[in-house]
Amino acid sequence: MSIKGLLAVAALALATPAVSQETTAITGGRVLTGTSVIENGTVVIRGGRIVSVGTGAAPAGARVIDATGRVVAPGFVAVDSGLGGSEVSSVRGSDDLSNASNTLSAAFDVSWGLDPWSMTLPVARLGGVTRAIVVPNHPGSSGGHAHEQEDMAGAGDGGYHTPGLFAGQASIIHLGPDTRNGGTEIVVQSRVAMVAPFGEAGANVAGGARGAEFVLFRETMAEVRLYARNRSAYDRAGLRDLSLSRADLEALVPVAEGRMPLIVTVHRASDILQVLRLAREEGIKVILDGAEEGWLVADQIAAANVPVLLNPITNLPGNFERRAARMQNAAALETAGVLIAIKGNEGSVHRARETRYNAGNAVSHGLSYPAAIAAITVNPARIFGMEGRFGGLVAGAEADVVVWSGDPLEPLSQPVAIFIQGREQPLTSRPLLLRDRYRDGGEGAMPPAYSR
Repeated sequence: MSIKGLLAVAALALATPAVSQETTAITGGRVLTGTSVIENGTVVIRGGRIVSVGTGAAPAGARVIDATGRVVAPGFVAVDSGLGGSEVSSVRGSDDLSNASNTLSAAFDVSWGLDPWSMTLPVARLGGVTRAIVVPNHPGSSGGHAHEQEDMAGAGDGGYHTPGLFAGQASIIHLGPDTRNGGTEIVVQSRVAMVAPFGEAGANVAGGARGAEFVLFRETMAEVRLYARNRSAYDRAGLRDLSLSRADLEALVPVAEGRMPLIVTVHRASDILQVLRLAREEGIKVILDGAEEGWLVADQIAAANVPVLLNPITNLPGNFERRAARMQNAAALETAGVLIAIKGNEGSVHRARETRYNAGNAVSHGLSYPAAIAAITVNPARIFGMEGRFGGLVAGAEADVVVWSGDPLEPLSQPVAIFIQGREQPLTSRPLLLRDRYRDGGEGAMPPAYSR
């Protein structure tokens, strides 16, 4: 197929109709709001938002989608994701999730490199994913795309150690770019959280020991606070030399002041406790990412009111940090009162659609069904300060709604209708288009010489 033909296929896979002001009512389905269940419910959408959720009849003149015998749910939220930032992780030029600069680390903002035409978005969308928290990569990234230390921001040959404590800033995206009508913006909000590795990965960045990492982190916070109090002196070179660039210092001010959460990749129970202590003493907000041994210290995590992003199917002691990993981790944390969000596999890029499978596996290992639905819908929104905007089916929220053929945690169930911000999405993707091309032997299925 020619370049022109490939571009046409890409446009078709991602094209969506414009936001309509018409009223759409999804009626008769089992409605999972994210916090409750409504049998024979009605969800009304207009102008990109949810107008009402209840059991009433469809408004007069509304377009009606009959969901009888089906399940209506909020769009799922992929956390700890690389959607839109990585096409093929092994092809460096197509991966914008990691940064190797010695002078720019905390200030690295992934939102500038996100691609609304990425072929990964429609694939994830067909798994019910409508939003994602896109995070920069670092050596301890838990999604399966870990990079070697020399690829870590600020930790290149001859570089400083301290900048490497931070991988950069995360962004929230939606998966419904209206590319056919000129709408290409997928970023909902940039710079929603800072990202840093702790445990073994963080120790390697800091010089090889966990103790060094914590000391360097505290010294960094002290420098950031010094800078924040003395910006004018810094501008006239009247402040002592600092180890970070101005851009990184500015990026870390909200972290040091407790306004921006720090996503901390950590696995071992003892490391989790040290991170909780650090957060308490430094007055910073943290989100634990990974926490495979979190069940051992679940009560302490809950007492600290710290949320956890986790993969509930991680159960192998792949190293000494995960000796106690078990598939009951999600259930134990939720029982203790920890706010959890369930993520997909391998960086939540090509396998982001498996988020719902992981939630289903968590249910099979003790997590309640309502808690599993919340962990992939309303909980991520709460964790990142977006409750009421997306993640749940409530009046006033942006209309991210998926109609499923059956239980969304059942692998055989499929979406029969997907709305993102009120725009109905095509139920197709590049893999499906390629399947149809070769299966049906359509135009361009084979080079011309093959037909001779």
